[in-house]
Amino acid sequence: MPPTESQPESQPESQPESQPESAFDVEALRSQFPALRGGAAHFDGPGGSQTPQAVADAISRQLTSPMSTRGELTLAERNSDTAVLDARAAVGDLLGADPAAVVFGRSMTALTFEMARTLSQGWGPGDEVVVSRLDHDANIRPWLLAAEAVGATVRWAEFDPATGELDPAAVAAVVGERTRLVAVTAASNLIGTMPDAAAIGEIAHGVGALLYVDAVHLAPHGLVDRAAMGADLIACSPYKFFGPHCGALAATPALLESLHPDKLVPSSDSVPERFELGTLPYELLAGVTAAVDVLAGMVPSEGSRRERLATSMAAAGEHELAVRARLESELAALPGARLHSRSVRRTPTLLVTFEGHDAKAVSRHLADGGVNAPAGHFYALEASRALGLGDTGGLRVGVASYTTDEDLDWLVAGLQDYFARAH
Repeated sequence: MPPTESQPESQPESQPESQPESAFDVEALRSQFPALRGGAAHFDGPGGSQTPQAVADAISRQLTSPMSTRGELTLAERNSDTAVLDARAAVGDLLGADPAAVVFGRSMTALTFEMARTLSQGWGPGDEVVVSRLDHDANIRPWLLAAEAVGATVRWAEFDPATGELDPAAVAAVVGERTRLVAVTAASNLIGTMPDAAAIGEIAHGVGALLYVDAVHLAPHGLVDRAAMGADLIACSPYKFFGPHCGALAATPALLESLHPDKLVPSSDSVPERFELGTLPYELLAGVTAAVDVLAGMVPSEGSRRERLATSMAAAGEHELAVRARLESELAALPGARLHSRSVRRTPTLLVTFEGHDAKAVSRHLADGGVNAPAGHFYALEASRALGLGDTGGLRVGVASYTTDEDLDWLVAGLQDYFARAH
């Protein structure tokens, strides 16, 4: 279904060359997820997707195969090394990045804290960092704390609460000659807004600053292209796109070579290993590779993995767009409903509040009926406050590529039952 003004495009503007259309079979995709047979409707994907059997199998195989620290001498060493190199290649394909500059860590939050501490070694009083009020706190607090530690100044780019939009002009208004870094989300995990990261990148680069992009919420919903986005550094969380709980960051080898994080003396000083503290979780990295392969195989197609990802993500995006359109209509018809997800370009993640009703009470009622749709601010605390929702937030309803009309029927019935009981 082509996007219209009322059903805006949910994919990033920066896409590779067009791919042939392919049929998206949601039931075939769902059959790969054991948890989806568990008698619940999952609208909690923005907090973490369900896991395909192929990912669990890859993790199990890695754990039960000979395994030791990385090396080339024994089969165990080679198995571990292969898991790392394969995962770097997979994330490189996913983010449009050089595998030689893919870094793994405990989480996106942990990686961002480490990168903030490293980058801030070159900052001082008078230098400035720009953060966005739209972002998850993982792309705000690390920069604030790092700036505070070295006496640098923090500037805030404000989004429009009425529309949910972060205008690049709002970023330009707070960028100056002493700006060293601009941190921005590729998609809001609270309301789905997808800022024009490429335009923001041009603004940052115009004053010699770096652009750090949080792609955690975009990666499950659209093809990411680090270079086209203008991101010097870009981070994501595999558990949001069918993978295990860990974090990944991508940059360029040249940028990583110029940075020197705190590390143990005997540990490798090569890139990207110098940024990876301790032994990597080889079993989880095997799961990351499998997750990217599942994404690339959501629809049958030919070509490189990057090309197949483009085809699959486009087809899944059309499916998500259609579900979102119906969901918005159904939610808007409920008593006192207010949708806070209104930007032109956004993912299929909706934040809704109901006048006179506690979002957490609504969420509890849905959970009792087998519908997973959590309520809160979801660590996008600044955004929630800017929307006038304080620290309470709202009910977040996230459409995933495996969401069906039946799931939506279940959700709507649960909401209607809540209001029938409430009145």
